[in-house]
Amino acid sequence: MSAVLGGEPLSRFQLQSVFVQEADQLKGVVRRNYICDGDRLENTAEHSWHLALMVMTLAEHANQPINIFKTIQMLLIHDLVEIDAGDTYCHDLAANQDKAEREEKAADRIFGLLPEDQSQTYYQLWQEFEARVTPESRFANAVDRFLPLTQNMAAGGIAWRHNRVSKAQVMVRCRPIEDGSVTLWHQAESIIDQAVDKGYLAT
Repeated sequence: MSAVLGGEPLSRFQLQSVFVQEADQLKGVVRRNYICDGDRLENTAEHSWHLALMVMTLAEHANQPINIFKTIQMLLIHDLVEIDAGDTYCHDLAANQDKAEREEKAADRIFGLLPEDQSQTYYQLWQEFEARVTPESRFANAVDRFLPLTQNMAAGGIAWRHNRVSKAQVMVRCRPIEDGSVTLWHQAESIIDQAVDKGYLAT
């Protein structure tokens, strides 16, 4: 997308407006997880909002004190790359092989729509989330992995059963939860065991 309009460079506000309008496309990116009542699949914009709400509600359970505002910022932008890269199902090994490359390219384009200072800030927040080395990024990743677990359980394991997902796969996917919140990890272990008992997950 060009940063000029009618031969004139876009103003700061115009650049920001272009970015905000572009972000609207995230509402059309359909994920493989169902909402809790199992009625339909969720979209990525809904997912990002739900994660931000979780941080506001569950921040006290982080392993280390976190900057709540920064963590929410991280979660609101971390999946914007899916506008270009699409949602990559976590248990699809083939699709995950080039996920990092696709998302890096998407980050360059999408965050590049913003004024330079905001572009750098958003890109750095996205990189921080991916690296999982700060308390904020670890907790952000914890809720990002915990939420689909609770949704799958509430929806009767539809996505798990449809994709023939095993307990071992879910354990691998969810293990980083412990790095951000031991409390959430203990809850995750309990949910996974219940899912196996109910036949939602293959053993």
